[in-house]
Amino acid sequence: MRRSRLDNWICSLEGLSEVTPENLESLQLERLNSLLLRERERGGFYSALPCRLESLSELASLPFTTAEQLAENVSSMLLCSQAEVSRVISGSTSGTTGPAKRVFYTRRDIEHTVGFFAAGIGEFVLSGDTVMIAMPFSGPFGLGDLIAEAVASLGAAALRTGAGRSLGELCSELDSAQPEAYIGMSVPLLALLRYYVNLNGRLPPLRHALISGDACPEGVVSEIEALLSSRLFPHYGSREMCLGGAVTCPAHDGMHLRANHIIAEIVDAAGSPLPAGEWGELVITTLDMEALPLIRYRTGDYTRLLPAPCPCGSCTPRLDRVSRLNRRERLMEQLDSALFLLPSLLDYAAELLPGRLKISALTLDGRDPGLAASAKRLFPDSEIEAVCRKADENTVLSARKRTFL
Repeated sequence: MRRSRLDNWICSLEGLSEVTPENLESLQLERLNSLLLRERERGGFYSALPCRLESLSELASLPFTTAEQLAENVSSMLLCSQAEVSRVISGSTSGTTGPAKRVFYTRRDIEHTVGFFAAGIGEFVLSGDTVMIAMPFSGPFGLGDLIAEAVASLGAAALRTGAGRSLGELCSELDSAQPEAYIGMSVPLLALLRYYVNLNGRLPPLRHALISGDACPEGVVSEIEALLSSRLFPHYGSREMCLGGAVTCPAHDGMHLRANHIIAEIVDAAGSPLPAGEWGELVITTLDMEALPLIRYRTGDYTRLLPAPCPCGSCTPRLDRVSRLNRRERLMEQLDSALFLLPSLLDYAAELLPGRLKISALTLDGRDPGLAASAKRLFPDSEIEAVCRKADENTVLSARKRTFL
């Protein structure tokens, strides 16, 4: 099996002949110490940390950075001038009422992300292909634009579909542009595939898909893969890591971490490090970010590092599927996996109240496909109310994060 394209990108960027555990560890330690020295010289948020570590194992002795600290101290965390900032992304901090998080990127940070995206997308996109990008296009250096730039670098055409389009518009674009690949969130893709097949009596031209932007419930993944007759390429990223963090190789055995730029740790509820194979919270150190590097940042995401070598031969660490630590959000993922096994369901919103679950669903025929019975397995003691409406060509697919109302 061909090795992950991520290895080729790392070798090209870092001047390596191959990626080995030894040279990867050496690169990470060198980058970490360089970052600690920058922080000391800058005199900002991390300046009290030691300016040199003797081994990567010593990283676990440093304090964590939280989302609240990032929101409140971003000006003292910034390691470049405002003139060097090319992009700022703002968003609320989950579970808090404090200030919104702002994350800054330089042009170099963005270029690294585009190269990383191209490595992941290149696993299933060939020169001459057309790629439907169903991600937000929010201006220069926004997520959709970075994906389009990565697609173009592969010699493929970017179909800039964007988010929040109607089913009719999307089906028309599938027929007119005949894209071979899709990049976007998993639930909108499943809804589009089901609607298209119901409308046309045949499958669309799509052969492959990279899913990102939200949790990817196992039930949703299995339904999409059955329709496409191919394996999905999940991607993991967040604004704190400049949108790109881990990508899937043709072995489909976890997501390879962008290990030249990110160190990943898994910790338990008490913050103690866990070995590979154990599930816990993902903690990241973004080694090579110019604008806003983070040290031991607690992501609030739940995953594990896979212990066995990847069949593709790459030694870069791999993440298993990623969900949220928040119990309520993980319950939503379980509900997704249960309900989307119903073949006529396109999407739904759910309101979780004490002793009651209200489901507002979008289906192919407007009828209830058995939502209450499917949800009852997860909520045996709750009263379940389901209301359904029929999808049509004017129905707009939701691009929101999946969570209870």
